This record gives sequence, C-alpha cells and structure tokens, in this order.
Amino acid sequence: MAQLDLRNVRKFNQQNRITRNWQLYLMLLPVVVYFVVMAYGPMYGVLLAFKDYKVRRGILGSPWAEPLMKHFVRFFTSPYCERVITNTVVLSLQSLLWGFPVPILLALCVNEVRNSTYQKFVQNVTYAPHFLSTVVLVGMIRSFTNTDYGVVNLFIRALGGEGYNWMQRADLFRPLYIGSGMWQNAGWNSIIYIAALSGIDLEQHESAMIDGASRWKRIWHINLPGIMPTIVTLLILNSGYIMSVGFEKVFLMQNDLNLSVSDVISTYSYRIGIESAQYEMATAIGLFNSVINMALLVMVNAASRRLGDTSLW
Repeated sequence: MAQLDLRNVRKFNQQNRITRNWQLYLMLLPVVVYFVVMAYGPMYGVLLAFKDYKVRRGILGSPWAEPLMKHFVRFFTSPYCERVITNTVVLSLQSLLWGFPVPILLALCVNEVRNSTYQKFVQNVTYAPHFLSTVVLVGMIRSFTNTDYGVVNLFIRALGGEGYNWMQRADLFRPLYIGSGMWQNAGWNSIIYIAALSGIDLEQHESAMIDGASRWKRIWHINLPGIMPTIVTLLILNSGYIMSVGFEKVFLMQNDLNLSVSDVISTYSYRIGIESAQYEMATAIGLFNSVINMALLVMVNAASRRLGDTSLW
C-alpha cells in the first residue's frame, strides 16, 4: 500500500513538473518531430538490404531475398570490397590522428592570449573557413594546385622546382583531404575546448603561480586535466564515425587517377545505388557501415569507462 502511494506521488510530481515547464517541452517539440521524421521514420528502408526490390511493389511488398543475406555476400565478395573498406578506415583514422589534436592546441594557445582584441581576431579568422561550402573549398584546392596558374606550383617553380597537378596524384590525395579539413574545421572545433577552459577555476592558476609554476607547467598540469573529460567525450563520439568518411568532399576531389586511394564506402555506395540502381546492395553496405560504427562507439565507450571516469553512458 505504501509503495502504491509512493508511485502515485511520483506520478503526480512528474505531471506537475511537466505542467509547470510546458514552455520548455513546447520548445523541445520541433526537435523531436525533426528526428522522428528525418532520422527514425526512414529507418524502415533498411528492409531493402534483405529484399529483392521491385519498384512497382514498393519496399514492403517486394519479396524477401533468398538467401536473406544475399546482398551482404555480394558486397563482401566484390573485388572492390577490400579497397573501399581499407581506404575508408585509413582516411578516417589519419584524419582523426592529425585533425583531432589541432583544435585542442589552438584552444590552449588562444586561451593564453591576454590581448582581448587580438584574441577575438584570431578566433574570427580561424572560425571563418568552417562556413565555406564543400564545393567552394574543393574549388580553392583545385585553383591553388593548378599546374599552370596555381599559387603552390608558382612558388615551387620560383624555388627552381617543377610544378604538377596535385589533384591527379594518388599519393597526394590524403594529405590534401586531411590538410584542408584541418584548416577548415580547427577553429570551429576549438570552440568547445575554449568554453571548457573558461570553466577552470582561476584560483588553481594563482596558487600554481605562487608556487613558482611556469606557464607551460600550468598548461600541462591544470588546463589539460581540466579539459580532459571534454577531450575523452569528443574522442568517443568521433570513434563512432570511423567508417563514415564524408561523401561530398571525397566525391568532388575524386578522379580516375586517384581512385585507388579515394574510393571509399560512401562513393562506392553512390555508384552502386544511384548510378547502377542496385538499391538493395547499397542499403546493405550502408547498414553494414552503421553497425560497425555503432559497435566501435560501444567498445570505445566501454574502454573509456573502465580506464577512467568519463563515458557517454
């Protein structure tokens, strides 16, 4: 009887809390609707990976594939399977290895600037590239590395070297992709670290200065530990995108001469699904990609929880 009364009290308190804060729940409603319509609603389409799709009969009316995993087997036995998976993993890991520390270093440097005017100038300059569209960014890369009039090749020739078309060299595709990504996103990604640094208690720095700690020691022993939970959380989140290299930039930078290193899962799915109209196999590839990403996210989160105190759940 006492347990029943306790449940009623909790239910009443919950309803009362919702009634008091109905404005906040109303503001949350568009976000919920967006994810339901744009993210969860289309998920029934994964059924295509297990069906022999017939346009006239639709997804639900199409017959099931025989055997059920036929389209997954087709992908794994494809001559392109090993290449696209390898290229995706290597490009993603290299982007994470080189690109992840840069925003942290930038935030630490910006945090040490005492001139507020110069600090804001640096922040604005580093944030600005983030708002460039992918098409504009790739267009800039093509212009700068053009064989005839590109700034990079003009500089190389001025030093006595010989210019060449960087976009057509397979060995330069990954450096161009990763380097341009670091330049575009470093400033924007540093915002969250700057916010975390602003939350560190200044009394810790004052105490360290009294004890004679240099600036480098204060950065190493106060600032870095202070933002470490943020770093670990973002690293866990990024681990869930290891198999998801963005389509637009790779596709725009891709050509026949660098296809051996630029062909990733997203571009291969595009060719299979859109150009070849093999919707079932493209869906199977996407489902495989999502499952691997989810598994990586769970494993990295579990490892972080065991090794430290920071985890997503």
